[in-house]
Amino acid sequence: MDLRVRALETVLTQKGYIDPAALDVLIDTYQTKIGPRNGARVVARAWADPVFHDWLMKDATAAIASLGFTGRQGEHMVAVANTDDRHHMVVCTLCSCYPWPVLGLPPTWYKSAPYRSRAVKDPRGVLAEFGVQLPESTAIRVWDSTAEVRYLVIPQRPAGTEGWSEEQLAELVTRDSMIGTGLARAPEAA
Repeated sequence: MDLRVRALETVLTQKGYIDPAALDVLIDTYQTKIGPRNGARVVARAWADPVFHDWLMKDATAAIASLGFTGRQGEHMVAVANTDDRHHMVVCTLCSCYPWPVLGLPPTWYKSAPYRSRAVKDPRGVLAEFGVQLPESTAIRVWDSTAEVRYLVIPQRPAGTEGWSEEQLAELVTRDSMIGTGLARAPEAA
């Protein structure tokens, strides 16, 4: 795949369709400025700072923007926090609305028709396919993103992380855990 991408880039550059410098800026933006590492920082801050957590739950857009993560597809954010009693999962049933500033580009499966339809009809089954087994007593709430509102799941903080820095905590947060199709990593996985 890497060779195909390089060959395509070479042909498009030779034909004058793309500017390699502009492409480098785009790639750098998605690798260092937009993506799941941003969302992981938001979650880590929420885990470590109860005041920030409360703010995030009340006004996610402003709380996230205070960390410098704003922009297209992240204008109207809502944060939902997982608990022992409730697990949240995000889908966009109409298309693929997704909070790019905090999660980066959406994964292919997020945009697929089977995920979009099954997440609503059979969320527990979809979670099982992602390897997430929740107790039957845990209610699952599915949030449908739209062009107006995007959601960020705040996964439960793993036990055994008391006293950890925000940087350490961020290492436990995955893209899937912020969509709700995964859980935060265990401390020993960091």
